[in-house]
Amino acid sequence: MTEISDRVIEQYELVIGLEVHAQLSTQSKAFCSDSAAYGAMPNHHVSMVSIGHPGTLPFANERMVEYAVKMGLACGCAINPYNTFARKNYFYADSPRGYQITQDQQPICIGGRIPIRLSDGTEKAIAIHHIHMEDDAGKSIHDQDDKNSLIDLNRAGVPLLEIVSEPDMRSGEEAALYFNEIRKLVRYLDICDGNMEEGSLRCDVNISVRKKGATEYGNRCEVKNLNSIRNVQRAIEHEFLRQVTVIENGGHIDQNTLNFNADTGETSVLRSKEMANDYRYFPEPDLVPVSISPEYIERVKAGMSALPSELYHKYVTDLGLTDYDASVLTSDKELALFFEQLIQHTANYKSAANWIMGPVKSYLNEHSSTLIESGLNPQDLADVIALVDSGKINNSTAAQKLFPALLKHSGKKVAELAEQLNLLISENSDDLQQFIQEALQKHPDKVKEYQKGKKGVLGLFMGEIMKRSKGKIDPQKTNQLLMKALENA
Repeated sequence: MTEISDRVIEQYELVIGLEVHAQLSTQSKAFCSDSAAYGAMPNHHVSMVSIGHPGTLPFANERMVEYAVKMGLACGCAINPYNTFARKNYFYADSPRGYQITQDQQPICIGGRIPIRLSDGTEKAIAIHHIHMEDDAGKSIHDQDDKNSLIDLNRAGVPLLEIVSEPDMRSGEEAALYFNEIRKLVRYLDICDGNMEEGSLRCDVNISVRKKGATEYGNRCEVKNLNSIRNVQRAIEHEFLRQVTVIENGGHIDQNTLNFNADTGETSVLRSKEMANDYRYFPEPDLVPVSISPEYIERVKAGMSALPSELYHKYVTDLGLTDYDASVLTSDKELALFFEQLIQHTANYKSAANWIMGPVKSYLNEHSSTLIESGLNPQDLADVIALVDSGKINNSTAAQKLFPALLKHSGKKVAELAEQLNLLISENSDDLQQFIQEALQKHPDKVKEYQKGKKGVLGLFMGEIMKRSKGKIDPQKTNQLLMKALENA
């Protein structure tokens, strides 16, 4: 095919919709009592119900319904008071019943929106068409036997929420941000662990292109089972160029289901529209409808913690933090909850944010640890901030020496630990003056450079003084005394 120029490509726009599948963190499966835990030996979490033996009857998991309501409330959806289930019929080896139990005509959540914040700072709300409950299929394994595919039915029947967006996204960036926002949301709600590597969160992406200004949608292709935010963006970018190239070369976009190859970054056809299964939905005869009362919805709402968007608004508007600070703090539920506890003990919100985004996050990353595993107490960190604010210890010494010692000796009072380690700033001004003079004497040539206007050498002197004092100085006070000494030298 003829390569398409950037000028031609710019005449087209993307139209994207996502179908996100979130595996719910329930103890048992959606319609039977089998364990839904991940990681068991193949075919160990199965029963007559989950493998579809004739005569067995399903029953709805109450926790699955609760989690669906939570997600709906978090997204501003209307909660359907009358829920029915349906059979989606298809015959495949990892679907032992020959059908999936899902919702068709009456999904539990209708409408709603998820806001995203683009890299240029603008906000956009992505509309949700609906959210419905269903159960998962098993897993086909193709790489453990040369001649046969193996089937593991542990996952068969695990509860899912499918979150179906409107075709509101216009770039790979928007789709990636939307997918990430859902991941953040399900983790805040404690309804899904969001682990993409284990398949707990994955999505299908519907992609089409049209000329800018056009109102009709083009034929769409669906890329199946993407399980990383980066691959969502890569698949979209590849499909955009492929579809534009096909159209500009006089071709036609077939409405295919596609697979994405993460190694090559390319898509390939899984099946065509003409080959797609006729699912023949019909009402599930073995499950009674689920009624959801206003009182039940209020009880679920009362048990929900603050959402990331609410905390972001609080941090920017009420606490005066920057957009960047608020975004980092709310990106992870554990960090946000710790910050919420920390600001109960200190009013220096900016310093609290800096400590969490700096020394705390660095420690957790270096040790592959969580805040709970670290044993860090919010009150202790607030006491460290108070020591810095009162001028009793400088920030670098607190971060490099006191903080690591605090993690090793949890339970000790911060002030006592700082004193025991001899980290507190010396009140003896004679010592400070001596350190300054020693620094000046060591670098007489730099003194002359400073006096000739080269102010950048100030840092060299400060580093020397810091080394001689073992960090036990007030940087601001020392800086003032140093400049005075240099001017009089």
